[in-house]
Amino acid sequence: MNFENKLISGVFIKRYKRFFVDVLIQNKIVTAHCPNTGSMRGLLKEGNKVWLSKSNNPGRKLKYTLQIIEDKKSKVGVNTHSTNKIFLNALQDGLIKDFNKEIEIKPEVKFGNNTRFDFLITKKNFKAFIEVKNVTLMRKASIAEFPDSVTSRGAKHINELLKASKSGYKIYIAFIIQREDCNLCTIARDIDPEYSDLLSKAVKKKLNILSYDCKFSSKGIKVNKRIKFKI
Repeated sequence: MNFENKLISGVFIKRYKRFFVDVLIQNKIVTAHCPNTGSMRGLLKEGNKVWLSKSNNPGRKLKYTLQIIEDKKSKVGVNTHSTNKIFLNALQDGLIKDFNKEIEIKPEVKFGNNTRFDFLITKKNFKAFIEVKNVTLMRKASIAEFPDSVTSRGAKHINELLKASKSGYKIYIAFIIQREDCNLCTIARDIDPEYSDLLSKAVKKKLNILSYDCKFSSKGIKVNKRIKFKI
């Protein structure tokens, strides 16, 4: 996933009204869009270095979008809208070894009456739904955790994936860790015990888990390597 323009560095001041952040850029405070509805626990510290993108759309009210926060000298991608793009590029480049390049990839596919899964993967005699989750939380060294707040939407996706499994689909959740400093991914049970229990039961019912970290460059963010997942 490549950035539209070169990112601009700044200093984080505060987040408010959920979707707004104030950032200091060259002695000027700008208000930027925060494309992350989660708590972003542990990241929103005044004085943290951040990187913003600037939109080419002249009609856009907020010109800047928060993309990366630096936490303990490690970059963390916080734009949840980028996660599916990162995963799609990885699928197209053959970086997700559970699948090969011969697959057909369809994003945002409807299932049932009120559900859309992030991706449908098909090839001869194979069909699979994949839900992608963005992971930013790290409270213990090298351990990524999901979620960073209670996720009723995440619980719904697990239940809908299990329904899809009964209809003959292979089912996957892909945890994309937008960090470079983790070697294990797990569930933050203390934050959302219901999600933890539901996921554990779903794994026993053939829900597959994919977990990958990311690599940052000046051009963009890409999937790096598979990370061990532990419930």
